[in-house]
Amino acid sequence: MKQFAKFGTIAHAIVMVIRDETPADLPAIRVVHRAAFGRESEAGLVDRLRSDGLFIASLVAIEADEIVGHILFTRLQVEVDGRIVRAAALAPLAVIPKWQRRGVGSKLTVQGLAQLPAKAIAAVIVLGHPEYYPRFGFSPELTRKLVSPFRGKSSFMALELTAGALSGQTGTVTYPKAFGLEDRGAS
Repeated sequence: MKQFAKFGTIAHAIVMVIRDETPADLPAIRVVHRAAFGRESEAGLVDRLRSDGLFIASLVAIEADEIVGHILFTRLQVEVDGRIVRAAALAPLAVIPKWQRRGVGSKLTVQGLAQLPAKAIAAVIVLGHPEYYPRFGFSPELTRKLVSPFRGKSSFMALELTAGALSGQTGTVTYPKAFGLEDRGAS
């Protein structure tokens, strides 16, 4: 998709590229997370999830030969009524501040979600802005019966990629150790 940026009186076409991360991208991915969140914790989370081998999809957004965004989907343990649901956590999504509100995050999210059915993922869980993620189909209603450290928060949302994947009476979401939630417990 082409967007146009105006430099002086000349308009230049900018073509955003979304692709899988490569090993050469790792330093730039850390920079993106530090810039987007203003702290080290999300960059550290990505490193821990990578070293634990939990990645399902890790995509970067490139504008003008610069990595300006990153999204990560990792394996997530979800059980509903005693059955395992093949699920992913969407965390984190980051865009360098000067590129925010230009559709970079949306493009990363859409392309990342589009990859997951081929990887047999039936549901995606996110802890994110309640005004942002519903545009992609995420809903806090789908997490209402799921016990987790975030239960009951409007920012705790899910998306079913397979209809009925999260249907049932009760369930649990257990985050990998890399998220550092051991001390928070489930409520």
